[in-house]
Amino acid sequence: MIVCRPPEGAPPVRFGRWSLEDYCDIVRNFHGSVAPGMLIGSFMVQHARAVLPPDILFEAICETRVCVADAVQLLTPCTTGNGRLRVINVGRYALALYDKFTGKGVRVHLDAGKLDDWPETRSWFLKLTPKAEQDTERLLGEIIAAGNTTIGRREITVDPSFLGKRKLGPVHFCRGCGESIPVAEGELCGGCRGGVLPYR
Repeated sequence: MIVCRPPEGAPPVRFGRWSLEDYCDIVRNFHGSVAPGMLIGSFMVQHARAVLPPDILFEAICETRVCVADAVQLLTPCTTGNGRLRVINVGRYALALYDKFTGKGVRVHLDAGKLDDWPETRSWFLKLTPKAEQDTERLLGEIIAAGNTTIGRREITVDPSFLGKRKLGPVHFCRGCGESIPVAEGELCGGCRGGVLPYR
């Protein structure tokens, strides 16, 4: 099993209320492994949270469908299930945390321009080394040593159309399959309209 630990002599690393070792166990159980992207995503979430006012109700947007959303769900009260986390997959390794009511917040991303001092991380991020040839323990150690130094950050304001509670509204039954769907979907669910689901 891959061991997660800070480099020799480095200060202890914490994620929320958990030590690095405890957090890595939680990640392993939730995500399936202590993936490099999950660990970097966790630093990104902490970096963004650190600049938010402590007393606001915030929501999150992830710009990728890999790893980062799981870090958000472990380290914040935002989940896809409660509607406070949206994944808008534009392929960028980035996330935003923002005030639910004003839209003011922060966007963070893994900044490839800051990876020159971290060759294992750079090679992993830019896919220069095949996964089978990566030294995962060295890579994780480097990510832990780098902390938030590889993260870019800027203030943002989320478009007002994303703010506020999103209600499902009334439901009725799909004319095609008979399952319940929001009235706003129309007479047919997305599955019956075709092309939405990958299974028959």
